[in-house]
Amino acid sequence: MTLTILDSLPLWQWLLISACFVWSGFVRSGLGFGGAALSLPLLLMFENDPLIFLPAIAFQLLFFSSLTVFTRLTNIDWRFLVKILLVMAIPIAIGLTGLIKLPGALLSGIVYLITLVYGFGYVLNYVFSSNSKFADFVFLCLGGYVSGVSLIGAPLIVAVGGRYLEKEKMRDTFFALWIVLVVVKIATFVAADVNLQWRLTLLSFPLAALGHYLGLKVHHRFALGDKSRFERFIGYGLVLVSVIGLGSLLLKWVGS
Repeated sequence: MTLTILDSLPLWQWLLISACFVWSGFVRSGLGFGGAALSLPLLLMFENDPLIFLPAIAFQLLFFSSLTVFTRLTNIDWRFLVKILLVMAIPIAIGLTGLIKLPGALLSGIVYLITLVYGFGYVLNYVFSSNSKFADFVFLCLGGYVSGVSLIGAPLIVAVGGRYLEKEKMRDTFFALWIVLVVVKIATFVAADVNLQWRLTLLSFPLAALGHYLGLKVHHRFALGDKSRFERFIGYGLVLVSVIGLGSLLLKWVGS
C-alpha cells in the first residue's frame, strides 16, 4: 500500500490534509452535500491530481452516507432518485471517462474553475435554482458530468432537488444518490486499475468520522436556520483557493 508522492510531504502539510478530511466529513453530514466539493479543491493544493484523493473521499462518502441512509430508508424519495439517475447516466459516464483519461493537471484546472463558480455563488448569496424542465435537464447533465469527473457536482444537482423534494427528505435522498454515484466511481477505478490509495483512505477515516460527528451536531441548526453567513464565509475561502490553484497551474504551464 503506497501513497506515491504524498509520502514525501512534510508533517505540517499532512496536518493540513488531516484538517481537510475533518472538514469534508463536517460539511457532508452538516449540510447533506458538498463534502467533496468543499474539500477536494483544498486537497489539490498539496498535489494536483484528483485521482490521488478521490478514492479516499469516495470510500468515506460511501461509508458515512450508508451509515445515515440505512436507518432512514423510508425518508428517501425513490421515485425522484430513479428519475434523475436516468437523466444523468450518460453525462456521468462521459465524466468518468474524462477522469480516467485526462491529465491530472487538467482535471485539477476543471475542479478549480467549477469551485470558483461555486465560491462566487456563495459570496454573492446566489442560490443555484431551477425554474423549468429545461433548466432541470441542464443542471442535471452538468451535475452528472462534474460528479463523474470529480465528485463535486452536488450544488448543481441539489438545485433541481430543491424544486421537487420535501425539505425533510432532501438530505437522505441525496445521500442515497451519492452512494450510487460512488459505487459506480469505485467500480470504474477498479476496472481501470487506478491506485485506490488504501493507506490514505484508512488513515483519513477517523478524521472524516470526527467531522461527521460534528456535522450531525449542527445539521438541525443548518436545516432550520439562516446559512447565508456560513456560506459566504465558505465562498470567500473557495474563491481564494481556486485563484491560487489556477495561478499555480498557469505558472507551471508557462514555465514548462
